[in-house]
Amino acid sequence: MGTDIKKILVPIDFSDYSKSALKYATEFAQKFSAEMFLVYVVEPVIYPPDFSMGQIAIPSVNAEWDIKAKEELDKLASSEIPDAVKVQTVIKTGKPFLEIIETAADEDVDIIIIATHGHSGMEHILFGSTAEKVVRKAPCPVLTLREPIKGFTFKDEIKKEKR
Repeated sequence: MGTDIKKILVPIDFSDYSKSALKYATEFAQKFSAEMFLVYVVEPVIYPPDFSMGQIAIPSVNAEWDIKAKEELDKLASSEIPDAVKVQTVIKTGKPFLEIIETAADEDVDIIIIATHGHSGMEHILFGSTAEKVVRKAPCPVLTLREPIKGFTFKDEIKKEKR
């Protein structure tokens, strides 16, 4: 087993957290000469149940969201990722954690780098954490990042030895 990282998946939700994770993942990709996959998940628009029809998704609204999301994700990729790093943008529709896991399997990625928003209390109980669900179910290692990001840095540092 080695640390041959060739494909990195970075889920993006356009929050500052995910943008920080993207910057970190970009350095990671440069260090390992890896390809990046940015995935954004559009949750389907479902109108409240009507007793006669049940829940329905409106495909035309979702299609417009997909187009807009693809434009925004491509714009983010071109502004944040150097040309030297190969990148693909992926738009999925569904539950974020499931689509992230499926994309990781479909693209055979080596690592997922995901931001965690650090929700706690009632918000966490009600909504759970996408990052937490990805960690539990992912087909590959997952690196979760919290703000502020500490620890690993790939910048060359000059270390002075004391003698």
